[in-house]
Amino acid sequence: MSDLPAASIADRPAKSARTAEGYAAVFATIAIWATPSLFQFYLNRYYDPFAQNFYRYTVGCLAILPFAIYRFRKSGPRLDLRVLGACLIPALPNVVHQITQTLSLYYMGPGVYAIFTRSSVIITALLALLFFPEERWVVRQWQFQVGTFLGLLGAVGVFWFQPGWNAGRVPLGGLAIAFTATFCWALYGVLVKRPSARLGTIRSFGVISFLTSAMLLPLTLAFGKIATPLHVGAQVNGVLAISAVTCISLAHVLYYIAIREIGVALSQTLQLLSPVGAVLLSAWLFGERFSSAQIWSAAILLCGAFLATRVKPAVALETAENF
Repeated sequence: MSDLPAASIADRPAKSARTAEGYAAVFATIAIWATPSLFQFYLNRYYDPFAQNFYRYTVGCLAILPFAIYRFRKSGPRLDLRVLGACLIPALPNVVHQITQTLSLYYMGPGVYAIFTRSSVIITALLALLFFPEERWVVRQWQFQVGTFLGLLGAVGVFWFQPGWNAGRVPLGGLAIAFTATFCWALYGVLVKRPSARLGTIRSFGVISFLTSAMLLPLTLAFGKIATPLHVGAQVNGVLAISAVTCISLAHVLYYIAIREIGVALSQTLQLLSPVGAVLLSAWLFGERFSSAQIWSAAILLCGAFLATRVKPAVALETAENF
């Protein structure tokens, strides 16, 4: 006879289902987020970084807006200044991340950038340790620590041993831009947890995507070319729309679910897998090539990601609603 209370035994299937949902969401996100750097690298030929991100986020916002409005009308917190303020905090680093991520692709190939940006797991772990006591048990696990170290080592190796890219050797300015994008992505991943837990996945992303688009508009008017969609073909605009709906709307909602169910640190660490798809697709579509040392580095990165999956997540914060 088990010594556990009957309620605890009854809760096990529900907890297991939520954990499985979290893993399913994070692996779907991994598959989708193998492609953003490829889309952005392609769109850089036609769109400046400000216009590209403004229109991508506007399309992403419009795609999720009907569902967000329905959720707000159905139940839970109403849209007020407190809700807008809570969502504005993660939206700010998101704006910086989107612009610097696109700028980084002028200095390095999509595959190299996709791997380099996975070093955000280190920053995320430290930020999660600082902001969220409930995440500290994950950071203390040896599998997480060793997996994160191997992931960082592999990411650095892939960049360090690159045989060269069309733009030549990456200057310090390019590395600084890429690091800024990486840091802001880690900060966004940490700060978005509270609004997601309070509002739910769809409502929180709906508000954050709206705020991101709103902040990108004046930047585009000041530094970009707002009329770009009128001067490029339907195919280019179609690629932009597809990237927005998949990489922004769908992937962000799935990512919020993963953060809610298995935590920030683990969700970010598992993203170490996504560069594999980016590397293969970039080699196929854009001719990006990797040396033997880079391939070994990628293998080390994968080993680190595998170790991170050995950490068993605890029950995350309760949310305002079920997805």
